[in-house]
This record gives sequence, structure tokens and C-alpha cells, in this order.
Amino acid sequence: MKVLFMCTANSCRSILSEALFNHLAPPGFEAISAGSVPKGQVLPRSLSTLQAAGISTEGLYSKGNEAFEGSPPDVVITVCDKAASEACPVYFGPALKAHWGLADPSDVQGDDAHIDGAFQATLQIIERRCRAFFEVPFARLTAIEIKAELDRIATL
Repeated sequence: MKVLFMCTANSCRSILSEALFNHLAPPGFEAISAGSVPKGQVLPRSLSTLQAAGISTEGLYSKGNEAFEGSPPDVVITVCDKAASEACPVYFGPALKAHWGLADPSDVQGDDAHIDGAFQATLQIIERRCRAFFEVPFARLTAIEIKAELDRIATL
């Protein structure tokens, strides 16, 4: 199963999601990320947060829709934060879609410890949601039931 994590810039939340998902993924699951307006570079703190957690950053880069053109996803999860008036990207394909909004830790102001804490908290939320995702019995559920599970996971 291929999962696409989408956000606007593809430099922080979607990158964290891609890396952590792939780190935890059992065989047969793979994630990629993309942005509707890719920033062109991954935030250094996103990379350092992943590295500190023992998660590989190899191959991570800020990318747009070209990243999945030849291999469409089965599931698309947007991770932008609508509460911040940020426009979430839209995917016009047959994939199941879900919104797992995350506040942008790169918007947090303060000292390094405070900012690091925001990145760690975001990574913890992503981990909780990914672990729940892997527990979904996809083969036994209808598309409507899977969508309900994806929506439930967004609240974790």
C-alpha cells in the first residue's frame, strides 16, 4: 500500500510523516510526501529531529506532484493545519483521502528547547497515528470503513 503525505511546502510535517511512516512500516507499506508549493528544501530542524530519533533521512527532499506521477498512491493524507488558515493541497485521484492536520512546529517561536519540544511533540503525534494506521485490517474493510478508520486516526 502506498501512502502520500501532502502539505503545502513539503519541508516539515509531510517530510516528518514520510520518514516516520517508512521507519515503522511493515512490509508492503510505503510512504512518499509531496507539496502543492514545494519549498525546494527540507527544514534542517526536520532532519535533525528525525536523526535524533534514530530515523533515516536518506533520500528525503522537498518535492511536488512529480514525485508520485508514475506510481499513484492508494491513500492520500493531508497534514496541513487548517486552523492556521493554510490552504491544504487537493489530490484529484481515486485514492482514499484523509486529513490529519498538524500544527506547523516551524512556526513556533522561542528558544531552541521550546522549538525542539514542538518538533518532538509533532513527531509523537505522527508516530501515534502511524502505529494506529498499521493496525487497520485493510483487507477486511470496505473503502467506506477504511475512510472511517482514517478519520478516527486523525483524532489520536
